[in-house]
Amino acid sequence: MEIGGVRRFNRVVTQRVGALQEAYLARGRSLGLDRVLWEIGLDGCDVRSLRARLDLDSGYLSRLLRSLESSGLVRVERSGGDGRVRIARLTKAGVAEREVLDRRSDELAVSILEPLSERQQERLVAAMDEVSRLLTASMVRVGVVDPRRPDAQYCVQSYFAELGRRFDAGFDHTRSISADNAELTLPAGLLLMATLHTEPVGCGGLKLHGAEPAEIKRMWVSPEARGLGLGRRLLTELEREAIAHGAPAVRLETNRNLTEAIALYRAAGYREVPAFNTEPYAHHWFEKSLR
Repeated sequence: MEIGGVRRFNRVVTQRVGALQEAYLARGRSLGLDRVLWEIGLDGCDVRSLRARLDLDSGYLSRLLRSLESSGLVRVERSGGDGRVRIARLTKAGVAEREVLDRRSDELAVSILEPLSERQQERLVAAMDEVSRLLTASMVRVGVVDPRRPDAQYCVQSYFAELGRRFDAGFDHTRSISADNAELTLPAGLLLMATLHTEPVGCGGLKLHGAEPAEIKRMWVSPEARGLGLGRRLLTELEREAIAHGAPAVRLETNRNLTEAIALYRAAGYREVPAFNTEPYAHHWFEKSLR
């Protein structure tokens, strides 16, 4: 890993965008305060979601919100529907200040691009898009979860819904080979879930069969998280789990309409094999040796 290059990049960016200045964008507040003000947005935001989105310690976020409240820019109130939920909203002064931040942010962007040639501008913006995508990918967390959890169930149900839209004859999970909660709970198997800012964005299941090949099931990535390499990451993590539990190989089946999944499996070293089960929705069967 090129750690030195990452650190150099961080130093250049923080200096160029003014993150080190005591008063970010000359508004008399730190970057942290301005970012919270911006993320609250015109419609308001519940504090829990705000903390997850910005990945901030709850105590630190509370201090930032109190500072914005004391400046008359934000008010924090209990939700009318659930008293346990706190909602942060911009005051009239906060809305006006957000508009100033928006304008000043545009001016900063212009100051970065203006000294460059048109070709340099194109290269910089393209590189920024790539860096943003990769940094977002690095923030995704993947781990084993209880398949009964509501967010895990959300992933599985989203997977079923997508198959229903994409398969020629729709999809009925009761006709498909099972991979239920019990089968995706150790020692029978497991379920991996991917989260971004605590929100579920993907999953992948593994059915374990002792010394026999393990089966990969329920591979799904949210449309919002596609393009981050998450499918490959989930596949790799499932293979690692299979190895850790003594499986000599992994198997999976897929439908001909899932062309991107088929390409992923082939690129990851899976070879097409004769059908090893009677899955009614499958057209292709794949296997990969783990030894």
